[in-house]
Amino acid sequence: MMSMSASAQSNNEALAKQLSNPVANLISVPFQFNYDEDLGSGNGERFLLNIQPVIPFGISDNWNLISRTILPVVSQDDVVPGEGSQFGLGDTVQSFFFSPKAPTASGVIWGVGPVFLLPTATETTLGAEKWGGGPTGVVLRQSGPWTTGLLANHLWDFAGESHRNDIDSTFLQPFASYTTPEAWTYGVNSESTYDWEANQWSVPVNAFVTKLTSLGAQPISVGGGVRYWVEQPDSGPDGWGARLILTLLYPQ
Repeated sequence: MMSMSASAQSNNEALAKQLSNPVANLISVPFQFNYDEDLGSGNGERFLLNIQPVIPFGISDNWNLISRTILPVVSQDDVVPGEGSQFGLGDTVQSFFFSPKAPTASGVIWGVGPVFLLPTATETTLGAEKWGGGPTGVVLRQSGPWTTGLLANHLWDFAGESHRNDIDSTFLQPFASYTTPEAWTYGVNSESTYDWEANQWSVPVNAFVTKLTSLGAQPISVGGGVRYWVEQPDSGPDGWGARLILTLLYPQ
């Protein structure tokens, strides 16, 4: 008979693997803190907190609808020439994935749906002042301790301030992670964006480690990592950056 400690370890491992699945049937609220430097003219720095609640809804016996929100809170200095420092909300990215509750016969997990850009920025320098929309999708496979996959979307603007730059951008996030029986997860991904208007790539590569644990009865995942900007626009971040992650989990 499995001991209580072994059972808890197995549960933690399973929850940690669910966190590696963007369309898992798991309510989670990640707080992702990022730091980047050498922005703007080269002396700028940015602190970015992404609040990213993920909420699945069962819409039939076989299908889930997963809501994924990214609400950025930004503090930056010397990023926009002549504008000094800014603090406030950025634009929100809201995605919805229609996803089968069960993997395919070959173990593939997938989801597709719409993505929207909402002009929630509290300062003009922190957002695009545009409404946007487009398709999004994710495909992945979990085999043993490994999770590998790709999340992607494309956004076009359809309304907003006409004097601001048009939006026509593709986001690609290939990811791979390894989860141990002790609920440690080691991962790497890229959060690359191609701007079709400016013909420019932004390509950060992230490496991170997280640990599934609990705070009293509350399951949490904590961790962090580093990133390196392989490619960026002239005004984009350069070199190395850092990331800290705290995720609250609410198993169904």
